[in-house]
Amino acid sequence: MNKKSGKINEALTRGVEEIIDQKSLKERMKKPIRVKLGTDPTSPNIHLGRSVPLMKLRDFQKLGHKIILIIGDFTGVIGDTSDKESERPILSEEQVKINLKTYIQQAGKIIDIEKCEIRHNGQWLGKLKYQEIGKQANLFSLNDFISRENIKKRIREGGRVSLREVLYPLMQGYDSVAVRADLEIGGTDQKFNLLTGRGIQRYYGQKPQEILTGTLIEGLDGRKMSSSWGNTINIFDPPAEMYGKIMSLKDELIIKYFTLTTRIDLAEIEKYRREMKEGGNPKKYKAKLAFELVRFYHSRTEAVKASENFERVFKDKKIPLKVPEVKVKEKELDLPGLLTTIGLVASRAEGKRLVEQGGVKIDGKTQAEWKKRIKINPGMVVQVGKRKFARIVI
Repeated sequence: MNKKSGKINEALTRGVEEIIDQKSLKERMKKPIRVKLGTDPTSPNIHLGRSVPLMKLRDFQKLGHKIILIIGDFTGVIGDTSDKESERPILSEEQVKINLKTYIQQAGKIIDIEKCEIRHNGQWLGKLKYQEIGKQANLFSLNDFISRENIKKRIREGGRVSLREVLYPLMQGYDSVAVRADLEIGGTDQKFNLLTGRGIQRYYGQKPQEILTGTLIEGLDGRKMSSSWGNTINIFDPPAEMYGKIMSLKDELIIKYFTLTTRIDLAEIEKYRREMKEGGNPKKYKAKLAFELVRFYHSRTEAVKASENFERVFKDKKIPLKVPEVKVKEKELDLPGLLTTIGLVASRAEGKRLVEQGGVKIDGKTQAEWKKRIKINPGMVVQVGKRKFARIVI
């Protein structure tokens, strides 16, 4: 197998769950094809879960194919519930605009934006009229939609399924028509929407797109990574925070993260798997993963600093070399008041709970009494949990 064939084979297998239709896709790939990925800005951050299909898009870009990144400024307002156990709330157009501010910049950490076709689906979805939507909807039955496992579960449990959710796959499918996609990439939870695109393309006289579904990854709590659950590692996280989050991953996810979120050679990853199976310390390989991801999204210099900082804080139990400084005007505060003032907790109730759990330190000393009044001194360092620090300035 020559080098190019090997790269093609890896693009079609690494982290890939299913291809429809693989034989047809391989035939199409003899010439440059149009590869589509859509993403809705339902939060301001692209996290590592969303980086997985972007990395796959990058693979096809490096093979010389034309990649199309569709930003769902229209579908983002509507909301896809393919992976949700309940109805996704409608976002305001203003919130979607706020979320969009750095989306392309974030995506540019992974793909070559200059060589990417970037489209916003509001350009065409906002122009559709009821008559056209009705014709698209006529291609599918309600049974097609409610046969999906998560929808069946919600109906069985008496949950609400809105008609808006039924229309979402049509919108994603019409995106494929608008950009004349040859291949669409998505997670396994997107399969129904991707298949809908094939049906709608046929209706509009286009050759149906091929489909590539990729493996989903778990977040910090073991559930699927999702901004809704707050279990994410975001690609714009500061280096030290990103490094620390990765070091807190469950050991069983190390190889999966190497495979899906990096492009380290698969033979090297297999070596890591074998060594861990033979008794290698998982922390060693987790540190390699953390270093690689910080290097990729920031720089090698920042990865070195993050590694040294992690050793200093978590192994040697010392304060980080670089701690954010926060001005405090008050001369004295109780602990919950201090924690909220300097932004280490969202509420007094959270501050009280963390103190009671032994999760708050001042200048390295654990604080046990939440009612205690703290005299504010310049230079004092407040710590919440393992990763949050603030240095007081007056």
